[in-house]
Amino acid sequence: MTKKALDGIRVIDLTVWFQGPVAAQYLADFGADVIKVERPQGGDQGRGVRSIKALPVGDWNQYFLVINRNKKSIAIDLKKPEGQKILYRMVEKSDVFLSNLAPEMLAAWNLSYEKLSAINPRLIYATNTGYGRFGGASKPSFDMTVQALTGIMARLGEPGQPPIYLGMGSGDAYGGIMSALGIALALYQRQRTGKGQSLDASLYGAQLFLAAPYLQAYLAGNEDSALQHSRKKAPNPLWNLYPSTEKWVFVCEPNDDARFSALCRALGAQALSADPRFAGAALRAANHEALIAALEVLTAKRSHVDLMKAFLTHGIVASPVNNLADVIRDEQAWRNGYFMKAYCEEVQREVDIRGLPITLSKTPGAVHSLGPQLGQDTELLLLELLGYEWDEIEALKATGAIP
Repeated sequence: MTKKALDGIRVIDLTVWFQGPVAAQYLADFGADVIKVERPQGGDQGRGVRSIKALPVGDWNQYFLVINRNKKSIAIDLKKPEGQKILYRMVEKSDVFLSNLAPEMLAAWNLSYEKLSAINPRLIYATNTGYGRFGGASKPSFDMTVQALTGIMARLGEPGQPPIYLGMGSGDAYGGIMSALGIALALYQRQRTGKGQSLDASLYGAQLFLAAPYLQAYLAGNEDSALQHSRKKAPNPLWNLYPSTEKWVFVCEPNDDARFSALCRALGAQALSADPRFAGAALRAANHEALIAALEVLTAKRSHVDLMKAFLTHGIVASPVNNLADVIRDEQAWRNGYFMKAYCEEVQREVDIRGLPITLSKTPGAVHSLGPQLGQDTELLLLELLGYEWDEIEALKATGAIP
């Protein structure tokens, strides 16, 4: 079996829903031994997701199974002292403790950083919060409420129209990446010092980073960068969205004479390139609304396929605006492992899943299994990893610490 980058690293994954589980998923994909700790009654709430906004998501629970792939599952009642003692044994033998539960809840279960780091000073203690560790860390948060807070939504959409939610759990997904990065950095630092540390990655911080280009422009004094902008009034008409007979197409070119001339040739509009209103970058910027209207008339008459062929011939950087159905048919995405197939026990067949966003040549990641059944590894982990005897396991069951 090919060695993986995180072989030998053990992660306690006490997370639910999306941001925390996906952080642990990135670690598991690259070889970490991730043990998902779940409550015996129902487990991670993501196990119950069968629809999103009342729309079915398929005949298998892709929400839970994909972001909890490559993991083991142990069911423990952490409200009970006996359950907490099980976790303490796990901490002794682990490198990372990861949780997106409220800090107050972790403290109530005697799982604070102070408690766990005293048990294992080498432990990396990672939390995922909604708003960061300071100033309201436990305030309820959802991807859309935090995105609304960051200003991203206010920047999207046409002026006078409602703000647009970027969608797709972008903050959760990106927050998970940030958390995995923080854990990797802390593990690297531990190699130098032999000591662990605590870290936090939040929805708020992740979404502020997503807003970086416009946010930084605003911080630098460009107040206009915070506002909604109409595509019909883009200052650079050569960097804009245009309609075709089927799909929208995004053209991304600098406003210079050579690129404008090439765009006109691609559109068969030599007369437009000779129009005195557009003779030079300054005039094109000054008359941007008129130029956008003229270009829109030309692109709206042609299919996106025809436009893309013409753009390719003339070296114009552009892309059609695909939908998800288009993307999953993209051969390049499959060849790079951004999409993969995996066997799903729930439906007894191979299913399509999102793959790995990173390619390592010598220690590649992999997907060996989708999310585990609730508590499927409990007894095995207690016996083989934690050294419990059968009579001790039976006693734990009698107390309700494990199912």
